Amino acid sequence: MGLKDWVPWKGNVEEISATELARALKAGEAVQIVDVRTVVEFRQSRIAGARHLPITDFQQTTLAALAFDADRPIVAICRSAHRSLPAVRKMTRWGFRARQLQGGMLAWWSENHPCESGD
Repeated sequence: MGLKDWVPWKGNVEEISATELARALKAGEAVQIVDVRTVVEFRQSRIAGARHLPITDFQQTTLAALAFDADRPIVAICRSAHRSLPAVRKMTRWGFRARQLQGGMLAWWSENHPCESGD
């Protein structure tokens, strides 16, 4: 992950709000989720159906191993919408319709949307 993937540190990628994502998931829309937080964070609390790929391992080959569908939208998630920025930038370059969860899991939790935990 190069510096150009992180700069600028904020903004400059498409986003979806926690409310919009929860609505899309409840409606059964074909939204895919990649959670780029650490293993510990992912195990503690995550959105149901999210697949895990830590930002430290985020490469085209590791993403390909998760078999995401490039024809369906994908949302990158982290704790506060900072680690998800480079993931969205990379996925966009790789041909995905990628967005990040605006405000990250902090926004998701603050709106009391459902989570799961464990292995």
